[in-house]
Amino acid sequence: MSEYLSFETERLLLRPMDLEDAPFLLELINTPKWLQFIGDRKVRNLNDAGEYIKVKVLPQLKRLGYGNYTLIRKSDQVKLGSCGIYDREGMEGVDIGFSMLPAYERQGYAYEAATCLIEAARTRFGIEYLQGITIRENIASQNLLKKLGLEFKEIIRLPDDPEDLMLFAMDLIDRPA
Repeated sequence: MSEYLSFETERLLLRPMDLEDAPFLLELINTPKWLQFIGDRKVRNLNDAGEYIKVKVLPQLKRLGYGNYTLIRKSDQVKLGSCGIYDREGMEGVDIGFSMLPAYERQGYAYEAATCLIEAARTRFGIEYLQGITIRENIASQNLLKKLGLEFKEIIRLPDDPEDLMLFAMDLIDRPA
C-alpha cells in the first residue's frame, strides 16, 4: 500500500506510478503519439523504464506528495495511460499532463482522470493555479485542456527544449467544487 494518495473515478483508479509500472511505462513512452507530441525519452528497455521512474517520477512524488498517476480501469485492472500534476523545470507552478495508450484514446478516460486530479489539486494539494502545456500540432491535447477549463495564455519555451509550447492555465481558487 502506497503512502501517497490514490484516487477513484467512476471507471478508473489513479495510483501513483511506481517501479512495478516499468513494463507499462516502456510501452506508453514509446507510442507514436508520445514520441511525436511529448518527445523521445530514450527509454528502450525495462531497465531504462525503471531508471526513468526512479529519476523522473519518484523524486517529485516524494518531494510534493503528488506527481504521475497510472490510470487503471477498475472493471478489469488494465493500465490505460497516465495523468499527473508536474513540477517542471522552467515553469512557475505546476502543470497537468496526460497520455493514453492508443487503444484507449477518445473514450473519455483522460478527461475523467484529469478532472479528478484538478479537483485533488484544489482540495487536497492546495494548488491555486494550474497550467498545461502542449505543442501546436497536438490539437487533441489543446482541446482537452480547453474542455477542462484551462485557457490559452502564451507561447513559452522550457530550458533545453527547442520546441515552442502553448501554455494554458486556470485559477483554482475561485473554481467551484
